Amino acid sequence: MNKAFSKYIKNYPVGYALLAALLFGLNAPLSKLLLDDVPPLFMAAFLYLGAGVGMMILRFFKVEKKEAPLSKKEFPWAIGMILLDVAAPVLLMYGLKYTSAANASLLFNFEMVATSLIAYIFFKEAVGLRIWLALGIITVASIVLTLDFSNISNWKFSSGSVLVLTACCCWGLENNCTRNISEKSPAQIVVLKGFGSGLTALIIAFVAAKEVNIALLNIIYAILVGFTAYGLSIFFYVKAQRYLGAARTSAYYAAAPFAGVLLSVTILCEMPSWSFYAAFILMLAGVWLIIKEEHSHKHIHEKMTHNHAHSHDDLHHNHQHDTPVTGTHFHEHTHEECAHRHPHTPDIHHNHVH
Repeated sequence: MNKAFSKYIKNYPVGYALLAALLFGLNAPLSKLLLDDVPPLFMAAFLYLGAGVGMMILRFFKVEKKEAPLSKKEFPWAIGMILLDVAAPVLLMYGLKYTSAANASLLFNFEMVATSLIAYIFFKEAVGLRIWLALGIITVASIVLTLDFSNISNWKFSSGSVLVLTACCCWGLENNCTRNISEKSPAQIVVLKGFGSGLTALIIAFVAAKEVNIALLNIIYAILVGFTAYGLSIFFYVKAQRYLGAARTSAYYAAAPFAGVLLSVTILCEMPSWSFYAAFILMLAGVWLIIKEEHSHKHIHEKMTHNHAHSHDDLHHNHQHDTPVTGTHFHEHTHEECAHRHPHTPDIHHNHVH
């Protein structure tokens, strides 16, 4: 394999996933500053709309080049992504009515596990023992991070807990829907997700609200937070999924709460507890396991035809053009059946069964 491409596959997608986590980490501390003046349901709507509006503006200035647009074949996945992104926050809001915030925060860590289980069971994504171990360590780290040792008696399993877990399953399935369209334009995916989920959430917010009195400036602030913490975060998350698959991207994305805590220290002057440092060490151990994973075996690529951005400097795109083409481009192309061996992740070309 071309060394430059091999280095890209190994390092850049990890960077995309961690950058997505860092950007999403802005969500909690910045949103907390606005929640006194913006009701939660409206806040969720403005965050998603900010993602859609911001990414649409970037697409207008053509900051994303040479990416294949979504086709009719991908729209069922896109619709599922939008509907699940609406259902999950609603389930979470109702769950919070019947369980404590601490309990909900603890259960919320199940999203990463749900994403990996759904990817493994329903979409046949390769998740080996090393990855399961890493996911387990990261899950423990997330639990330690959200643990309130001074109030353990408040934790219980209730109808609210079931709703929170159902919300996590919705987000886990949504992550896999997104994974199935990740070969297409990430910016277009964010625009669809932002406007689809944002407008639906806004309708729900208006229906549920007894009165609406939100200052325009606060709406603008919320939209800007949405563009940064949701729009750009989802954009890089989709790019990471293209190369890493749903389970591995979800594991890296679990760094978001830690980024949020660090940003809270800076923005809100909230000092982390000792549990943060313990959880941070566990998180590093889990991420290290994933980074050091070397998955290589002889595998067969069945004949397939699809359309996505690609170049001809790897082992999978050796088709010919009537006029020579260099660099990244997109068009419908066919991969002939072949068998070879090289290190790989569950990307869009390696969804074979083990």
